[in-house]
Amino acid sequence: QVQLVESGGGLVQAGGSLRLSCVASGRTWSIYTMAWFRQAPGKEREFVASITWSGGITYYTDAAKGRFTISRDNAKNVVYLQMNSLKPEDTAIYYCAADPRPYAQWNMAPKYWGLGTQVTVSS
Repeated sequence: QVQLVESGGGLVQAGGSLRLSCVASGRTWSIYTMAWFRQAPGKEREFVASITWSGGITYYTDAAKGRFTISRDNAKNVVYLQMNSLKPEDTAIYYCAADPRPYAQWNMAPKYWGLGTQVTVSS
């Protein structure tokens, strides 16, 4: 099993920045890909960005490109999501996810989920 704990959410004004962290524990050696998803009120959960654990290959949704950066610190078993130029439409619960497979195989169903951290962007 892999446990994921997110932190770093909060309230920020539009145009501001936040850095989310996700600490992985347990069978971290089994992780191939980690990712961030988000779910806004009344909407379905959506993919934001992913990163391969060993090679650091990243992938972003169009809404995140140019504003968000996913990175990882293998020594600390942490994945980060740096979010800049935040917009009110970025308001959501942000979830960390991990899986032994490449993201392309997840079909929106990773093996492990964190409990999420709330991000609220005021206008």
